[in-house]
Amino acid sequence: MDYRTPLKRAQGLGASHHGASHWWMQRLSAVAMVPLMLWLVVGLATHTGGGYEGTVTWLGNPVNAVVLVIAFGVLFYHASLGLQVVLEDYVSHKGVRIALVTGVRFLAALLAVSAIFALFKIALGG
Repeated sequence: MDYRTPLKRAQGLGASHHGASHWWMQRLSAVAMVPLMLWLVVGLATHTGGGYEGTVTWLGNPVNAVVLVIAFGVLFYHASLGLQVVLEDYVSHKGVRIALVTGVRFLAALLAVSAIFALFKIALGG
């Protein structure tokens, strides 16, 4: 059953067939962030009195470092998906919208890589 209007069928316009996967990925990343952020909050709360050395020791644990890397990846991926939706909804000029979405994706990747690099630098004592 085709739910497009006759005008949309004539123009060849309709569902772009990527909205559902985008929606699911945003929901899955949100669900994944719940335990990751709880872990981060509890981890930071339990190590507040240790100072910088305590934090370095906590991040030096490979399990904590890997979980934090995953948290950074999921966090910045989820943020880029959310910002993409906002841009697609509120920026009407197609060229500007594409440039902004590309910029947001690039910025999210840059921030994720920077955060992971900083984490490894701290965790490995560099």
